[in-house]
Parts: sequence; structure tokens; C-alpha cells
Amino acid sequence: MQSSPRFLQGVYPFEGKGLDAPFALDAALSYTVPDGVVTQPVYLRAGNSTGELVYLVLMRDGRPMRYFPIGARADTHVPLRVVEDLDGGTSIELHLAAPAGAAGYAVIDVGLVEIA
Repeated sequence: MQSSPRFLQGVYPFEGKGLDAPFALDAALSYTVPDGVVTQPVYLRAGNSTGELVYLVLMRDGRPMRYFPIGARADTHVPLRVVEDLDGGTSIELHLAAPAGAAGYAVIDVGLVEIA
């Protein structure tokens, strides 16, 4: 069994559309598990530059998988203790929700491991 790390990372500007309206933050924060491989999300680290609560949603094939709230001008580090196998062909994408008009930057670092 061989494993390879994969990361979804970067600093992304955003403008909130409402806490009830999560949206895809950036195409670079999406990943599709290659055929013949199992991938596991391992951790999420994120920061929020605004003075408002925001949250990230890890979407799995278009449906919410995990929610990660991030306080005002704060950060979070979540080691994912409940690890789920994502089979080949599964798509994940990181969405963000923030109060309408709240503008700032999200600093994102999601760690994944591919197991072949």
C-alpha cells in the first residue's frame, strides 16, 4: 500500500452572500479522487480575516460532508479523527458562507492522503 499527500491550499478573497448561502470559493479548492485510489481527508486549517463568523463546508458529490465554523478574525485547526474513505470518482469541493456583504480573505489548508 502506497500513500501520497494532496493539498487544497491558498489565500482566497470573498464577499459573503449570507450565512444560509454557501458558495464555491475557488475552482482550485476542488478535487476528484482518481480511479483505483482511495482518498482520506486528514485535516483542515483555515483563517478568516473578517470581523464576522464565517464557515466552510466540505462538499462531497454536491452534498455537505463537514462544516467548519471560523470565528471573527480567527483561525481553526481540525484534525479529522473520523476519517472516511472517498472512492475513485468522488468529488469534493470547499464552499464558504459569510454574512451578506462581509468581505475579506480566507486562508485555506486542507490535507488529503491518497492510498493506492
